Amino acid sequence: MAEPLRIAYSPCPNDTFVFHAWAHGLVPGADAPEVTFADIDITNGLAERGEGDLLKISYGQLPWVLDEYALLPCGGALGRGCGPLVLTREPGADLTGGTVAVPSERSTAYLLFRLWASKAVPGGFGKIVVLPFHEIMPAVRDGRVDAGLVIHEARFTYQRYGLHQLADMGEAWERDTGLPIPLGAIIARRSLGHARLREIAEAIRISVRMAWDDPTASRPYVLEHAQEMDPAVADQHIGLYVNEFTADLGEAGYAAVRGLLTRAAAEGLVPAIDPSALNL
Repeated sequence: MAEPLRIAYSPCPNDTFVFHAWAHGLVPGADAPEVTFADIDITNGLAERGEGDLLKISYGQLPWVLDEYALLPCGGALGRGCGPLVLTREPGADLTGGTVAVPSERSTAYLLFRLWASKAVPGGFGKIVVLPFHEIMPAVRDGRVDAGLVIHEARFTYQRYGLHQLADMGEAWERDTGLPIPLGAIIARRSLGHARLREIAEAIRISVRMAWDDPTASRPYVLEHAQEMDPAVADQHIGLYVNEFTADLGEAGYAAVRGLLTRAAAEGLVPAIDPSALNL
């Protein structure tokens, strides 16, 4: 009997919603994978070390791993109105020389922040510190950092910490490019072979459709791993991050990924890539 595929994704509601059916052996003709839950900074590191068959990573990590891993056209997170936020204790704070907490220096959020800051903070920020995303808002609230770059459900909860939105990275990206915001990618080891990769992509697409067809089926799995998240916030999270691009990147999705990585490469933030390397 073949070993099950190993997949690592976050415990966030969008991932558990998307992968519920496949992870529980409910997708017809597709064996359930072996699941590991991990923060995005950890999965980015796993990809760089070549560990794992399938991984949910930041699009910002993609240029470093495309030799070994293929980008799958489904299962990831892109969208509109769902970008990372820069939060501060005081409204309109000046980040010049300040310390900013980020979830990963290989994250899409960080690339979007750097592209934004190159124009919005002409004096330059001072220092970047990497923190798990759930520690960022408390660090800003407690004055340990001057600002925090937050992702996921923090869009809906930052007011509880008494924080203020300084800027919306997704809003800035969409204004500049007109493209959706590429956040998280699903990658699979190229050595699995082209036919197997297409089978995996189809299993993921079916898992997404099954989640949409019966949202209640995945709810216990989603809430079990949502880190004490309010169920209403979990629903908002899923509604924002699971959309048509999750089922298929499509022309606009691929254009967004190429656009992000091209701009980031021009700023020296990531290695330049051959755009054809994004194709499955």
